Amino acid sequence: MIFKTDQADIQSFLEDTSVLQGGHTDGVYLPETYSDVSEVLARCYQNRTRVTLSGNGTGTTGGRIPFGGVTMAFHRLNKILDIQKFPDGSGRATVQAGALLFDVQRDVDSLGLLYTPDPTERYCFIGGTIANNSSGARTFKYGPTRPYVERLKLAFADGDVMDVHRGAIFADAQNMMDFTTPRGRRYRFQLPNYAMPNTSKHVAGFYAEPQMDLIDLFIGSEGTLAVILEADLKLLPKPEKMFSALVYFAQDDDVLRFVEEARARSRAGAGISARALEFFDARSLTFLRQKYPNIPAHAAGAIFFEQETTAQTEDAALNEWYALLEKHRALLEQSWIALTPDEQQQIRDFRHALPVLVNEWYARFKQRKISTDMATPHERFPELLSAYRNECEANGFDYILFGHIGDAHLHLNILPKNADEAARAKEVYRGFIKKTIELGGTISAEHGVGKLKAEYLAMMFGERGIREMARIKKTLDERLILNIGNLIPEKYLTD
Repeated sequence: MIFKTDQADIQSFLEDTSVLQGGHTDGVYLPETYSDVSEVLARCYQNRTRVTLSGNGTGTTGGRIPFGGVTMAFHRLNKILDIQKFPDGSGRATVQAGALLFDVQRDVDSLGLLYTPDPTERYCFIGGTIANNSSGARTFKYGPTRPYVERLKLAFADGDVMDVHRGAIFADAQNMMDFTTPRGRRYRFQLPNYAMPNTSKHVAGFYAEPQMDLIDLFIGSEGTLAVILEADLKLLPKPEKMFSALVYFAQDDDVLRFVEEARARSRAGAGISARALEFFDARSLTFLRQKYPNIPAHAAGAIFFEQETTAQTEDAALNEWYALLEKHRALLEQSWIALTPDEQQQIRDFRHALPVLVNEWYARFKQRKISTDMATPHERFPELLSAYRNECEANGFDYILFGHIGDAHLHLNILPKNADEAARAKEVYRGFIKKTIELGGTISAEHGVGKLKAEYLAMMFGERGIREMARIKKTLDERLILNIGNLIPEKYLTD
């Protein structure tokens, strides 16, 4: 096992895409075996040394940035241990926490299988995606990471290692969870009583529902309760065929009406079945014209969608989509329908170009990213969308809106050009948090809470909800060493 202490060697572990500053650590462990992890944890537990768990640096909320103690990174626990394909066409992959999502998706695809979670950054660690319950464009059809995790091998704060299988341990009728580790340590605690928001995507706080499965507590807990070492992942049969589309509209109202009908029909199975339904506003398209000058000058917005088909169903599905697009006055002659894998990759490249261009903007003006990750119940989404636009216009901000409109989840990126605009943008952002909570939404639909949004989690669940989470944290990690500062504001752990 390697332990790095030279500042030049550990600098990269003090950074992620959040650009959170001031991180520091006494050193970085790179374990190569599960015993290495257990040994480090046992020693840190004994000495009450904080341990920050480090993914591959793709997070946006500062979760892997350490503030004291030591760091544990999973780059050497990176094996895809096994992939099985079952007679019904489904499968299972067994992977270590440091395996790259890109590698897992590539290997299962080569066997005619599909691992559905698809966060935009595919070079993240699988362990990180589980700790964050990651999602992406395909979440519209398939949901987030949670339902595709069948087993977790976990190391608890004291170094004890345990396999947790889906369907094996549940909370009782009083919402009490009770289990014993292989070393004989018993954990018993009550799950939170707060209600989860009625949104199709949500990754803020501990998951809670009546008589829930134990495994679901750890998925999305951001490494605050245990260390993920290994996972069994559920795989689906790879779709026979698929088509993608990037469709432009001249009127904003036409975009929204199209989305509403496409979403409703997909949910009802009425002729079409989108697996992704994504939005780009007019300002996003202006940004993208730097790289894609053929975007129609009069486009008010664009929608990206995908649908899985077979040779027998492709023509009928295309006809249904064409009829829907014509009904809502899409600019069909300027739009882009991709039927082959190469064409579909070009559309994916288009989608992924926008965040890159936005990051270049921030670098040019030397500003930190101010980006929302809120989602609302579907019926309240127009209110949040209007708030985004009205507040940004009133403040004279440059901004763009894009993302997962099928899940009532858009990313608003405010683009400040100086420190004064940045300060005002942060205040406006807090207003959006309050508005989202009023609408029954979530403060984080896919990026998690980390350190940057911990204060907002307290706004969402209230002091009682945060203390319920803190109680569980102090039961499973009584010496408070794992990922302190992430998710739960530290003041709730020390009183």
